[in-house]
Amino acid sequence: MERLQNFIDGAYCDPVKGQYIDNYEPASGKVYSQIPNSTEEDVELAVAAAEKAFPIWSSMSTTERSAIMVKLSEGIQARMDEFVQAESRDNGKPLSLAAHVDIPRAVSNFHFFATAIVHYASESHNMEGVGVNYTLRKPIGIVGCISPWNLPLYLFSWKIAPALAAGNCVVAKPSEITPYTSYLLGKVAKEAGMPDGVLNILHGEGKFAGDAIVKHPKIKAISFTGGTATGEYIARTAAPMFKKLSLELGGKNPNIIFADCDFKEMLSTTLRSSFANQGQICLCGSRIFVERSIYDKFKEEFVKRVDGTVVAHPNNPEAKLGAVVSKPHMEKVLSYVKLAKEEGGTVLSGGERVIVEGYEDGYYLRPTVIEGLSYDCRTNQEEIFGPVVTITPFDTEEEALMMANSTKYGLSATLWTSNLKRAHRIANELDAGIVWINSWLVRDLRTPFGGMKASGVGREGGWEALRFFTEPKNVFVKY
Repeated sequence: MERLQNFIDGAYCDPVKGQYIDNYEPASGKVYSQIPNSTEEDVELAVAAAEKAFPIWSSMSTTERSAIMVKLSEGIQARMDEFVQAESRDNGKPLSLAAHVDIPRAVSNFHFFATAIVHYASESHNMEGVGVNYTLRKPIGIVGCISPWNLPLYLFSWKIAPALAAGNCVVAKPSEITPYTSYLLGKVAKEAGMPDGVLNILHGEGKFAGDAIVKHPKIKAISFTGGTATGEYIARTAAPMFKKLSLELGGKNPNIIFADCDFKEMLSTTLRSSFANQGQICLCGSRIFVERSIYDKFKEEFVKRVDGTVVAHPNNPEAKLGAVVSKPHMEKVLSYVKLAKEEGGTVLSGGERVIVEGYEDGYYLRPTVIEGLSYDCRTNQEEIFGPVVTITPFDTEEEALMMANSTKYGLSATLWTSNLKRAHRIANELDAGIVWINSWLVRDLRTPFGGMKASGVGREGGWEALRFFTEPKNVFVKY
């Protein structure tokens, strides 16, 4: 059985304590590799390597750093099939999704920030008759990047690419549930000519490796994507140490559908926004609010589409949904279906495990649609993060807005209407960091990404990310 290794100081190495944890293939439910269960000792090695590399990397010109990162991007592109196969097997998502979304986006992330950094301009402010201020943006030093399991390389690269482009050295930990593509990335970085110690990739559980990264005094910033409870812990731990924090946390996103929408386009997109990646995307619209005049029509057509959705092994070209990421997560999702029934909900479609022939131990779930729940029940307030949506009718714009804003989360929202004034009015009132009008998951890498309330702190993407990973310094010169 293959054993993955940490990537520290430009080389693959075993964990200091020699401890490993099993890595399960979601599609089969079987262990297919082992990964290091890194500890504080491994983090110390990574920080020492980063500390040694920082003067080299930070003193390079932006053009030199950019060239290395472009090569890294091209290295992933050159191994596209290898990365796609690894991502699908490790996560359980359909091969087609990894091929068309996850890995191409990782390529784009590195290329985007590699080129953005050469256009990153300093600011100056003239004080007439007195002097001029200019602002320098300096790399922070060593930063910690901790990424989740739902979009493994996609979100791993979303963090480390701007950190590296800004001149920082990185100690990074992917999720222990989906480590494989991050493991492969070390080799690509080495071949791209990245100096040893600039990018260090550690594997293992959050309570050991992740906690050591958050607590290390020489790691000056933490960028984390994951659950809200973990984000709260990181904030309590890192804030007294005066670390910079970027926390992209949970979501319970509303999808508001008015009667004047383009029904055909809305229906097709809503199917995708509900169940893409087995519903394991923080931006999925899990609460669907439909204007009452078209509610019955929507319910009939939507449930018919959901009933026809193919759940199969990720390698099956017909698969629209693959396996959820782990057995514990599958059990969590099923527990919410049970809760929904206890709260008075009616399951219109799905709500059960799928047994795939030849892969009977795999973690497959039918996409699930539930109606008849109050907007403020637990099922409609707590993040499920699986292929489960609720549908609820509304009568007025005010009612829809009230229900949409009723949760503690505020990551994204989707709005379907042909009324331009209404679209802008509601977008302005929604408690969400991102609002899609008549669309979903259309992403421009230049725009700020992040949420309000319990959905996080700070923004990623574009200049926002480069600002986060740098320290501003004002310099005044008297005339």
